Parts: sequence; structure tokens; C-alpha cells
Amino acid sequence: MKIAVCIKRVADMETRFKIASDGVSVDETGLKFDIGDFDGYAAEVALQLNEKEGKGEIVAISVGPDVVQETLRKAMSMGIDRAVQLKADKVPVDGLAIARALAAELKDGGYDLILFGRMAVDSANQTVGPMTAELLGLPCVTAASKLEIANGRGTARRELEGAAEILEFPLPAVVTIDEGIARPRYPSLKGIMAAKKKPLEVKPAQLGEPHLTVTAMALPPERTGGRIIGEGPAAVPELVRLLQTEAKVL
Repeated sequence: MKIAVCIKRVADMETRFKIASDGVSVDETGLKFDIGDFDGYAAEVALQLNEKEGKGEIVAISVGPDVVQETLRKAMSMGIDRAVQLKADKVPVDGLAIARALAAELKDGGYDLILFGRMAVDSANQTVGPMTAELLGLPCVTAASKLEIANGRGTARRELEGAAEILEFPLPAVVTIDEGIARPRYPSLKGIMAAKKKPLEVKPAQLGEPHLTVTAMALPPERTGGRIIGEGPAAVPELVRLLQTEAKVL
């Protein structure tokens, strides 16, 4: 089975972010970057599927400047066979532009399964996977918490509010992976050394004209300190008044 895993280089979400001087991007100075959490789950699912099959190939694909090569090398150190960088000066915020670049690379690749993380943790838009599937004309299952492949078909479980649904679909297909399905393995020293020799192909990203751009970026205002208005039942009338007149939530 031939599997593509589309991954994104994202900043550590525990970091305190700063807005760059251009006012429309994040200042990357001092930020630590890695494979997005959900993309890591997708990579692990791909590895487990091919380990179960006993044969096949897994290809990691990422859009971005040359710094994404470090992220792709990490994916290969986990066990992915090779990687493709779709080179762009920067990753656009327009999910459709990214989907176009990925679809152009994937369409003639002969992939049985194309995996994405459910979302990129920096943008949380959850659009690139489904858009890529639409451009390729393939069935798409989103937010899969369990995935099985057998006899040219897939079965996926999706968690719903208070319930779950089971979906069956033919291959080839696109599936976005949710948390809880698999814990990404840590790269071994052997894997890290092997990743240095694995092929990483660089191609220009066919992004097309973006239809979505950022015109301004601002941090949320600092929270003000709270205040104590009283204790016990005697404080309730004043609390209700403030919620109505100041907070305006009642």
C-alpha cells in the first residue's frame, strides 16, 4: 500500500507569541517548531498500517520554505520512507492554495491512502484535507479516531457528541486523523541516522492565486484583575446587577 502523509511545520503552542513588525504575521524569533500534533498521529497511523501489511511505501509531503526540511527529516526518522518539499517562500493562510499545491503533487502519485491531521494546531481551520480530497475527486473521511484498511476498502470511526459513527469507503481516499488514535513514536538514533540518507525531493509549490490573506493581526487584550463584591447570598443582587450593566451578559 502506498500512503501519503501531508504534514505541517508548526510552532510550539506553549510559546508566548509576538506579532512581527509587518503586523500580519508571527515573529518567529526564538520559536521552536515541530510536526503538528495531529499530523504526528497521521504519520503514526501510516506506519502502523504498513507494518501490518508488511510492504508498501510512505511519503511525507509538506509545503513551505527550506526550513520544512527539518520537519520532513523528523518524519523520516520515525520510519517514513521518503519526503517531498513543495517549496514556497512562506505557507499561505489560504487553505485552498495549499490544497491546490498538494493535489497537483498527489494526483499522479498512485497513492492508495492520503492522510492528514484533523487540523493544523496553529490555524485550526480543518480545511486543507477536505479541499484536497475535493480537488482530487476522492472520498474523504474527517476526524477519524480509528482506521482499518482491508481488501481495498477502509473503515473509520468518528466520534460525535454522545455517540460515534462508523463509515466505510473505497480506496483511494483521503482521511484526516483525530487525537486518541495512536501516539506518535519517538525517533530512534538509528532512525535519525537513516533519515539523513533518505531521499527528500524539492519541487516548486503550485499554489495558484490565493483568495484569502491576512490584513491585520492583533493579540487579545490583557485580562484585568477580578474584584470581590461580597460573600454569600447577600452578594447575589450586586453580582446580577454588574453582569447586566457592566459585563452585559444577562
